[in-house]
Amino acid sequence: MKKLFLMSVMALFCLMTANAQKTEVPQTNQKVETIVEQMPEYPGGKPALISYIQNNIKYPQDAAKQGVHGRVVLKFVVETDGSISDIEVIKSVFPSLDAEGLRLVKSMPKWTPGKQDGKPVRVRYILPISFNLQ
Repeated sequence: MKKLFLMSVMALFCLMTANAQKTEVPQTNQKVETIVEQMPEYPGGKPALISYIQNNIKYPQDAAKQGVHGRVVLKFVVETDGSISDIEVIKSVFPSLDAEGLRLVKSMPKWTPGKQDGKPVRVRYILPISFNLQ
């Protein structure tokens, strides 16, 4: 009787552990497009995107002290639900400027997803962010 109880508890523990390890994975196995019929768009369009960047950018003090400026270029994927994923710097300027560019993109609201044949698709997007001392 003890063996049966112990085996039941172990089986239940194994099932609970297996279920706890299941995670929802975004649809990253879907192809990422680069050009589609309707490209993804920041809410409000390009003027709103420019305004968002201007209002939220924080020039890193270490870069400002050293007089570093330039254009950080980032690429990311706009998912079918408008969320942003796979963010990376493809043109680096200075570590803290790169980090600020990443922070800005990570904090963006959801975009309007790109569409192909009327269906939302994953689209790669490239965004340059200029850092200028004034």
